Amino acid sequence: MKEKIIKKATDMFLRLGFKSVTMDDIACEMCISKKTIYKYFSNKEMLIEEGTEAVHQKIHALMDDVVAKNYNAIAENFEIREMFKQMFQSFDQSPAYQLKKHYPEIYAKMMANEIEDCSHMFRQNIIKGIAEGLYRKETDIEAAVNFYYTLIFSINENTQLEKDAYELEAKALEYHTRAIATPAGITELEKQLHNLNT
Repeated sequence: MKEKIIKKATDMFLRLGFKSVTMDDIACEMCISKKTIYKYFSNKEMLIEEGTEAVHQKIHALMDDVVAKNYNAIAENFEIREMFKQMFQSFDQSPAYQLKKHYPEIYAKMMANEIEDCSHMFRQNIIKGIAEGLYRKETDIEAAVNFYYTLIFSINENTQLEKDAYELEAKALEYHTRAIATPAGITELEKQLHNLNT
């Protein structure tokens, strides 16, 4: 039952907003009593925290699936972007923006985990791209990782609408790739951008 509550509540939080969904709303949607929810979660914040952790795990499992398909480094980044689009396109409000605004402590905790995981992934992507000849050998890997995640996280936490965040992320990805790409990498980037616009 606990997992079902987390799943339903998280879906509602993402669709309708973390602030606006109440414990009553969740109980009503699930046709259970509020008491049942409180048996597992002492308050709404606890439920949001477990929900964001579940989303975090799901995102990283999906990212691992994309990486396992062994695309080249640039195609891999575009595939991951597409995965995020599928996950979040039905939401009007950016979940990160809402969480930061209404539950800053939960947001800070989530970001600490995200930065660690995403840094690792961005680092692996750059190393892979250098090996493939798509990124320049002399790329300062740590600086590139820091620049990119700073851009991405800044977009997500400061952009209210999900569709606006998605468009800005595309520009950030292009900017990041152009900054470190070899001529072969630029060719691959142009191919990916062409596919994106057709």
